[in-house]
Parts: sequence; structure tokens; C-alpha cells
Amino acid sequence: MDLNEKELIANLKSEASREQAFQLLVKMYQQRLYWHIRKIVMNHDDTDDILQNVFIKVWKNIESFREDSSLFTWLFRIATNESLSHLQKQKRHSLVSINEIGDYLSESLESDVYFEGDEIQRKFQLAILQLPNKQRIVFNMKYFDEMKYEEISLVLKTSVGALKASYHFAVKKIEEFLKEDPK
Repeated sequence: MDLNEKELIANLKSEASREQAFQLLVKMYQQRLYWHIRKIVMNHDDTDDILQNVFIKVWKNIESFREDSSLFTWLFRIATNESLSHLQKQKRHSLVSINEIGDYLSESLESDVYFEGDEIQRKFQLAILQLPNKQRIVFNMKYFDEMKYEEISLVLKTSVGALKASYHFAVKKIEEFLKEDPK
């Protein structure tokens, strides 16, 4: 944790400087968290709602932040948990089985008016969506967010070895999907 982060946390925990520090926190992390969440839930409106919930949780729980990890790690852990909870709620409400969640997310991608990629990017995203949640999240954090395994380990509370295996299997499944998919 660098000195600036320690100061930011201290300001977040102080009543006098909390609002200003929180605005800075949102400005610093909003875009990265948005895209992290978006890659999990695939829907712009859901992502906005989840992101708002993440910042509400941060606001309400900053006092209990123990600082045994970086602020970045803590924020990503909250965002990941909120995203996974959202997918679980979607699954329960729509009676979508765990095997069909990839199809549900694929439909979200196909109907997303905010998706600006070409056909190759769309196929790549569809391949990623076929992965189990854990592999998809690990792949996204490593490939798109360029996070180190050690950082991902802190966010997901999983061993580095397990993460390397998840990433390896994800890459293999994506390669297979891209070879087989005639679309």
C-alpha cells in the first residue's frame, strides 16, 4: 500500500474528510470496476446497478476495512462478490440452470446495444461466456485487467496454483470453442 492509499483510507475513515475522499475514490476506481463487473454480468444496466451497490457497501463498511489488503483488492473483492450474487439472483428468478447461465449471458451480449466489437471480438466474448464463472472471472482478471496471480489470489481468496490451473483450462476451452464454432 502506498502512502497516497493510506492517506485516502484515513480520509475515508475521518468524518471531516469522508465525502471528499469518497468522491476521489469513485473517480479513481469507477471505470476499472465498471469494466470488471461488466465482463461478469455482460449487461450495461445491471453493471451500473451493481457498481452503485459496490460503492454503497464501501461507504457503509469503510470503518471496518482492516487494511490487511490494498484498497484496490478490497474493492475488486466486493465488486466480484456483488456480481456473482447478481448472477445467482438472476438464475433463481429466471429458473436458469447453472449450465444455461452461459447461454443467458450470451443472449445478453448478442442483444447489447452498447457492444462495439467486431465479429471476431464477439466470437471471443461468446467463447469466454461459455466458461464456468470461476474460470471466466480468473481469465478476465488475468487477460483483460492484466492482474498478477498474487493480486487475483487476494481478491478471490484462492491459491495461486488453483488460479493458474483455472486460467490454463479457460484458455484451452476458449481455443477449442474458437476452433469448433462455425459462426
